[in-house]
Amino acid sequence: MDPTFFTRGLVIGFTVAMAVGPMSLLTMRRTIAHGRLYGLVSGLGIATADASYGAVAAFGLTAVTAVLVGARMALGVAGGAFLIWLGARTIVDRAVATEAAAAAGSDRPGLPAAWLSIYGLTMTNPMTILSFAAIFAGFGLAGGSLLEAALLTIGVFVGSSLWWIALTSVVGRLRTRLTPAVLVSINRASGVALLVFGVLAIAAAAGVGP
Repeated sequence: MDPTFFTRGLVIGFTVAMAVGPMSLLTMRRTIAHGRLYGLVSGLGIATADASYGAVAAFGLTAVTAVLVGARMALGVAGGAFLIWLGARTIVDRAVATEAAAAAGSDRPGLPAAWLSIYGLTMTNPMTILSFAAIFAGFGLAGGSLLEAALLTIGVFVGSSLWWIALTSVVGRLRTRLTPAVLVSINRASGVALLVFGVLAIAAAAGVGP
């Protein structure tokens, strides 16, 4: 057994999580709108999805990989459509300026729903499995023992979680300094970005483009 599999998984998980994408925007928006804890739980949902896909790659579950990759069109369209809906709603939503306002009039779902919704949305991109498989093979991490695969998977989860802890902590601190006008601008900008990501996801799933 090579105990460094955990450390290497941690580095990979942290690095993969750092990539800016729709999940990053969604987590930051949730942190701004509903507070650091809500954003962190959302981030942990993404970390769980990363670990789920990392586990499939680490344990060499080729049958599962084949099924998910084979369903990538349906999953991509579903995920893209949800991002488009979410982006449109984000654009028209009124930004929440303060913790008190959020507590008084928020219709946000509970923390379990926050975790589950973003976990499900992250899992609509089965190509992530191939990304992890390529990274593991490139670093010579493929083909290890079951214990090494488990250490690798746990490392991916911990590394991804550390990134979301750091990101939501920074955004949570800045949140209290943002004016209502700035919050509205952030809402609109993130909504447009989510719309674009949604359209791109559907186009990629349908095989449109280069």
